[in-house]
Amino acid sequence: MEELTEFRARVHRGTHEVGGSCIELACDGSRVVLDVGRPLSAGFDDEVQLPDVPGLADGTDGGLLGVVVSHAHLDHYGLIDQVSPTVPVYAGAAASAIAEAARFFSPATPALRTTGSLVHEVPMELGPFTVTPLLIDHSAFDAYALIVDAGSRRLMYTGDFRGHGRKSGAFERLLRHPPEHVDTLVMEGTQVGGSAVGDARNGGASERDVEDALAATARGTAGLVMVAGSAQNVDRLVTCFKAARRAGRVLLVDLYGVAIARATGRATIPGPGYDGLAVWVPRRQRVLVKEAGQFERVRDVRGIRVFPEQIAAHPERYLIYTTSSSVAELVAAGALTQAGVVVWSMWDGYLDAPSGQRLRTLLGGRSIPMVHHHTSGHATVADLRRFVAAIKPGSIVPIHTEGADRFADLFPAVQVRGDGEWWSV
Repeated sequence: MEELTEFRARVHRGTHEVGGSCIELACDGSRVVLDVGRPLSAGFDDEVQLPDVPGLADGTDGGLLGVVVSHAHLDHYGLIDQVSPTVPVYAGAAASAIAEAARFFSPATPALRTTGSLVHEVPMELGPFTVTPLLIDHSAFDAYALIVDAGSRRLMYTGDFRGHGRKSGAFERLLRHPPEHVDTLVMEGTQVGGSAVGDARNGGASERDVEDALAATARGTAGLVMVAGSAQNVDRLVTCFKAARRAGRVLLVDLYGVAIARATGRATIPGPGYDGLAVWVPRRQRVLVKEAGQFERVRDVRGIRVFPEQIAAHPERYLIYTTSSSVAELVAAGALTQAGVVVWSMWDGYLDAPSGQRLRTLLGGRSIPMVHHHTSGHATVADLRRFVAAIKPGSIVPIHTEGADRFADLFPAVQVRGDGEWWSV
């Protein structure tokens, strides 16, 4: 590869789509990659090739100094298992632990194996690059924006972020104390253009709004409240715990939720030992434990385990945070009836998938109501504009968006790039 004496960049994927983010940076013959995401458009069983980054797959290019992963969502690290093990990988320590914990419950999830960990505001030297992580508010735990300095130029990559989650204080602090002299801001715009994936309809709600709505639903429901969501959405776990307490209910989490809470390494995240929290074990997880011989997972929660027949006897006592695949089991056990409610706490576009349609049919046939309490993991347009006003970048390059052509109507100094196009920082 021709040596580059200037700081240049190219987005391999993401300039006109949500997900699959991957950015290559080059300076003085050395290169760094930010994120290696799997496209959201790819099916679960679809084979997706790595972006065409020299040395990324085979490790034969000594100029490639590493991959820096902003956060542990598959559309940002989902192709990491195809990266050569000789290429260093850097990510947050908690993000790596969460990804590893998830692998037991979802074996197709790649390991986020790391050479070193990202730490808030601690610079990391990679050849001519200085990478400084900034902790941000996102639906993924331990997520970072990245400041990259090389030569005399500075690039900032937002990763995915928002200003209305449980870590909104991190967003506000960033606005009060923004990094200086950002020449190029590579900014996510999931909600620009009203992308369905961005869940724009719910983007204006805050995580506290979700808590308020969920608490109200729980207080007004005579039976079981079953919240369908992702165990890796740690903010939502906290929201469910707080809402359950406000409604006088016990929060039930499954073994996946227990594993994720422990993987955060934070005593502030609700888990076993918290008053008002107990554990139930869905059939699929019992099978996983038996097949793997990891019976300690069940033994560890024996004192706070609640069985389906106990839930069925007193459904009004509980709020369950688990996956939508558990609905049929709860219905069959008599725990979830028309006196209860299913709270869909994810993007409602998933309900259009075959599994979502089956869920609707099941609930409709049993006259079990379903409500939607959710908020996006991505910044609203209003918060994006506040962010740009604080950073004052020399230029803005859209990424993680289907609305790149709308950026110029909303922000100054926009330079829309194409996938694979090199440009000077």
